[in-house]
Amino acid sequence: MDVLRVENVSKCYREHCALRNVSFSVPEGSVYGLLGPNGAGKTTLIRVLNQIVECDAGEVYLRGEPLRRKHVKLIGYMPEERGLYRKMRVGEQVLYLARLRGMSRADAMRELKDWFERFDIAGWWGKKVEELSKGMAQKVQFIATVLHRPPLLIFDEPFSGFDPINADMMAKEILRLRDGGATVLFSTHDMESVEEMCDCITLINKSVNILTGSIAEVRAQYSLPIFDLHYKGDVQRVFECVPRGWKITPGEPVAGCATAILEQEDSAVDQRPLLVALAQVAEVERFAKRSVRMKDIFIRAVAAHSPLRESKAVEE
Repeated sequence: MDVLRVENVSKCYREHCALRNVSFSVPEGSVYGLLGPNGAGKTTLIRVLNQIVECDAGEVYLRGEPLRRKHVKLIGYMPEERGLYRKMRVGEQVLYLARLRGMSRADAMRELKDWFERFDIAGWWGKKVEELSKGMAQKVQFIATVLHRPPLLIFDEPFSGFDPINADMMAKEILRLRDGGATVLFSTHDMESVEEMCDCITLINKSVNILTGSIAEVRAQYSLPIFDLHYKGDVQRVFECVPRGWKITPGEPVAGCATAILEQEDSAVDQRPLLVALAQVAEVERFAKRSVRMKDIFIRAVAAHSPLRESKAVEE
């Protein structure tokens, strides 16, 4: 079941089109990455999902229903520009926000106590927000976002401003919320967090969706015919046995093994003759297709799309 479905959403501001026919679906219980270069349209889309702005065309569905004001309490939203009242005391503010979300005072206090202890900020309950560091204020904003346990959580750059320790802690908490039944959509430029956390992604560039799919599907689409070989044996014999259609390059030794990089020069070439030849001259410890990084996929997808859009703009 899809918790969120975006169908052909467009949004324009005067002469600038921020979103153009964007569509994707977010499966229930998943962590979904919303990716794209600066200015691609991600924040506009997130504002549409939170009904801060209305789309000009298209429709958004939450749990199968067209998105309406009644759905506000089903979404927890943490914007990139943190929105805490600087002069209010921390405890007073998060309690106020919890009450706005429909929580009773007793339930809110019980949940807040757990979260403040979990984030080790119990001592900051009576402090004013302006006294907090940026990272501490982000923790408070995160708590305010998730406290009422909404089924859909939307985070815009949730790791921005965190040191590695706190970023790791925040990632673990997001995954814990997912394991507890929440669905998570987050925008980020941190490709490592995408690889570690996301089940699926959508990549937006120049206002349009240029790539959507599960992490496995996206990697398969952009995989390169490059293999890592770890072996024990005579290097010269290994290099001489490689059949036509393969390019071999020596690598650095790893854990007592010689290594090489094998590149398939023709996708039609069968791997079996290569593996048979290698087994006859060496002890093969590892032969695996190299996993393509999400960072490289991001760069390749955006680079492939940008010239196309620019040439169309010139033609128009």
